[in-house]
Amino acid sequence: MKILQSIKVPTGDIFIGQGEKGKLEFLSIGDYGKEKNIKADFLGLHREINGVPHGELLPLTEKWVITISSQYGCSMGCSFCDVPKVGPGRNATFKDLIEQVKTALAWHPEINITKRLNVHFARMGEPIYNKNVLYATTYLAGMLKEKAWGFHPVISTIVPRVNRVESFLYEWLRIKNDVLNGEAGLQISVNTTDKQIREKIMPYAVSLGKVMNLLEKPLKQHGIKGRKIALNFALTNAPVDAHELFCLFDPQYFMCKITPMHKTNACIKNKLITEDGYDKYYPYKQVEEDLKSKGFDVIVFIPSKEEDESKITCGNAILSQKEGGHDKTRA
Repeated sequence: MKILQSIKVPTGDIFIGQGEKGKLEFLSIGDYGKEKNIKADFLGLHREINGVPHGELLPLTEKWVITISSQYGCSMGCSFCDVPKVGPGRNATFKDLIEQVKTALAWHPEINITKRLNVHFARMGEPIYNKNVLYATTYLAGMLKEKAWGFHPVISTIVPRVNRVESFLYEWLRIKNDVLNGEAGLQISVNTTDKQIREKIMPYAVSLGKVMNLLEKPLKQHGIKGRKIALNFALTNAPVDAHELFCLFDPQYFMCKITPMHKTNACIKNKLITEDGYDKYYPYKQVEEDLKSKGFDVIVFIPSKEEDESKITCGNAILSQKEGGHDKTRA
């Protein structure tokens, strides 16, 4: 894939590449390490995180994160996301998906192997709309197995209102359990348990009750290997009712992930902000305790301010071109 622009960010690089239908965004980043940016009692990480200072990253041979776009733009219209400004969601091709990963890998030819390569289908677009995500994951699993790399793909979805969503989730859990022996993730954007607020901020997402209905059959048939399905909460002032969540989702199969809401232009405009979320632990504490009291494993993940302020959020590299931005590039 031809790289049209590369943008150096504190934790790695964002790329704009020439796909088969237009421009795609993807990124290659390192990680600070879970001891620095995660609190998860069930993993033995008990330290409350009051801000994550930018500092030394883990070597890419330990952990490498590549986040790719499953669509050109997005049509979901979530009020916390800037991608709808890029354009409507058109599916990336199978070649587009593979080439984003291969191009990111080629950016670091000095890396011959890594213990954990996380490939996130979480840049532009809703991955459940694109069945090429399933084919590409299976292909990459074979390619990286030959290289003896640790491969961990993750899908991040709102679970949209589309007829094929149940069959997609069924196939993803099959790949997770049978092809990758549990080494794959499924992250579902929940953000709040308030029905009216969810419908307002994620107008194309199914209800939480429907999410469980869609997953009930594949979970009964496949079970779950490896990490549980993550219910993701980017916190704002919207309520998170742990009892209501427990009534819908079995902690045997589901865990919870709490993060700050990224400060996108859309979030700022719509006042969807995590107050002090990048500096203090208190915005997460009560929600974490409530969820743990219901038996959920809980991860609190906090990025650094530098990550959030560097066009790390979806669509902003392409949007900066449209708006005449002048970003530092690397040839």
